[in-house]
Amino acid sequence: MRAAVIRRYGPPEVFAVEDVPDPQPKAGEILIRVKSIGVNFADLLARIGVFPTGPKAPFVPGLEVAGIVEKLGDARAGDEDLPRPGDAVTALTNFNGYAEWVTVPANHAFRLPAGITFDEAAAIPVNYLTAYHSIVVMGNMLPGDRILIHGGAGGVGIAAVQIAKSRGLKIFATGGPAKQDTLRKMGVDHAIDNEKDDFVEVVKKYAPGGVEMAMDPIGGKSFARSYDCLGTTGRLVVYGFSTIVKANGKRDTIASAKALLDTPKFQPLELLAKNISVIGVSLSGLQGRPALLRSEMNDLFQMYAAGKIKPMVGKKFPLAEAAAAHRYIHDRKNIGKVVLWVK
Repeated sequence: MRAAVIRRYGPPEVFAVEDVPDPQPKAGEILIRVKSIGVNFADLLARIGVFPTGPKAPFVPGLEVAGIVEKLGDARAGDEDLPRPGDAVTALTNFNGYAEWVTVPANHAFRLPAGITFDEAAAIPVNYLTAYHSIVVMGNMLPGDRILIHGGAGGVGIAAVQIAKSRGLKIFATGGPAKQDTLRKMGVDHAIDNEKDDFVEVVKKYAPGGVEMAMDPIGGKSFARSYDCLGTTGRLVVYGFSTIVKANGKRDTIASAKALLDTPKFQPLELLAKNISVIGVSLSGLQGRPALLRSEMNDLFQMYAAGKIKPMVGKKFPLAEAAAAHRYIHDRKNIGKVVLWVK
């Protein structure tokens, strides 16, 4: 089969599309013929060698796919809730997703609801589970609560905006100048232009008592500034550290060191006094909780069927152009999800 392989850490140019051995499912696994692949910022971090749970080079990136189940790893009937050959599924792959075929534990794959495309399905697991787990499960956000979403026109950002709207939240969201119309059309209450506005000032103007949640994937000083936006019972959700990557796709060692120095140290007694929580969210840390992931995915599929969420696929690239897909995200051009497609 063909796969996009990273032989060494570095910029997007390190990708090599190669013939590699076809994967074979082990007991408890399924083999998926891949149709669409979700591209995530975590893939970019893994490519440059800074993703905390990323594999060592050489490796195939990719955390989520959508496709058709081709084979089971054993002949036993097993759990009837799990996918069967011929089922259309989306799946969490824990890397190895940039390929024509992939094997995953059967309980990490989810049958698709009617009407969803493979591209939309590949845009759901990482982005929507991250947003849902943050807002609903860990955050328990209630109607009328206020939320600040950084990168509101990105993959996780759009998922978070849609989920927040479905729960009746008041939404502050940041984005570049070219993304302001998208934010407003999605129903964001306060669209914040990264180049013109100070998000802390905007939040304090329209929510003087502070917001109940801030979702921050930027890191460094941004964590401290997002924390300053919180009011009583506020939750800071940390789910990324994008500031360590240069626009050219290379690791920025100086920026990394500065960002780590600028990262706030949260004092337990201060959190206690202010009734504030700091929440870390990483799907790789939830791989051992398949029942929880399945419950959350079922809720998301029900929301999709009800028209409350709809993945926005902003750009598609063929698998052979994985490097171009990564450059597109590094250039901050994407509105919505970037996906790879497989013939």
